[in-house]
Amino acid sequence: MDQKTTHFGYKTVNVEEKAGKVADVFHSVASNYDLMNDLMSAGVHRLWKRMTIEMSGVRSGNKVLDIAGGTGDLAAKFSRIVGKDGYVVLADINESMLKVGRDRLMDLGVVDNVKFSQSDAQHLPFPDNTFDIITIAFGLRNVTDKELALKSMLRVLKPGGRLLVLEFSKPGNPVLSKIYDTYSFSILPKLGKLFADDAESYQYLAESIRMHPDQQTLMGMMNDVGFANTDFHNMTGGVVALHRGVKP
Repeated sequence: MDQKTTHFGYKTVNVEEKAGKVADVFHSVASNYDLMNDLMSAGVHRLWKRMTIEMSGVRSGNKVLDIAGGTGDLAAKFSRIVGKDGYVVLADINESMLKVGRDRLMDLGVVDNVKFSQSDAQHLPFPDNTFDIITIAFGLRNVTDKELALKSMLRVLKPGGRLLVLEFSKPGNPVLSKIYDTYSFSILPKLGKLFADDAESYQYLAESIRMHPDQQTLMGMMNDVGFANTDFHNMTGGVVALHRGVKP
């Protein structure tokens, strides 16, 4: 695959096409995004996200950037912790997803210390050394140039700031891996068709998980762009991994 092409699920597409194709998927699933996460994780994504918040070390007064923030479930919890002296930026490249997140947070009454930004993870529109914590949950695998995005995140973190990447990953147990594959490719698209009338988007999402770097590879990518003290924690047998890194 040359530098002008990239993966869209299992397909090879031109680099400039991928963002539009991913956008179409998330325009399609935005109204059912929480349902999608429940289907893809059997509801366990709430526990994975709770663990992400606990391991972030977030505290009152922090400035937090939640990239690919979707419907705002992480942002809502962060906003309560950082309080009036801190703030949270809910960022998403997709206008439909950002609208769902904004509406949801308004319904929850969580708006005083939350800002919204339609922005690309590869080119974050924030000054250097702005944030104490950056999270990206189930979003990095959809980014065209992951290395460029990681560099952008490193730039806008303060020295000593932390990045947390929560993403579907590679189970270590072959039996679990086989069950996971069967669920992802035989059952998930059918559930997508049944509940959201959209089997194709769910097929892409399953494929995008398989094309995402495994745990060690992603940790190596974080090291290569300049993160320090990197580690990862497998959850649910490695179906999901939480990667962490610190800006030196």
